[in-house]
Amino acid sequence: MSAGTKERTIASLGTLVELRSLDVDRLQADLASQEATRARYQNNLARLDALATGSGPTGTLPPVLALNCGAYKQNVMAMADLHRTDLALHEANMAVAQRKLTEAWTKRELLGKVLEQQQDLHAREQERALRKREDDIATQSWMAGRPAA
Repeated sequence: MSAGTKERTIASLGTLVELRSLDVDRLQADLASQEATRARYQNNLARLDALATGSGPTGTLPPVLALNCGAYKQNVMAMADLHRTDLALHEANMAVAQRKLTEAWTKRELLGKVLEQQQDLHAREQERALRKREDDIATQSWMAGRPAA
């Protein structure tokens, strides 16, 4: 493989690593957004539970108010159940997003290792070529300085 081809390969690998890094960054941002949504669900659930328990006991109220308070509590608890279901689905989506992030990170790391290996190999080849040129120049200088036989 020629030096130019090797450099293009290294440049292409560098571009791939950058693209994988952008993908990892995008997935991390997405996961952070999902984490914020999960926190909002949990805060809403805590507020709904506080509303249900904060409305007080219904047994001491007049019948019409007790019926109204009972319906209120039932609606709040039903809404909390829907939120719990939505939260469970959201957390399942977060698990999928976490797996995608892990896979993307692994791919980026592997490509990064390949890039590093190719860069090291190319640097060694360039060093070898430089030493050979220097050896050739030294040999030519030595031969030029020898008396003619």
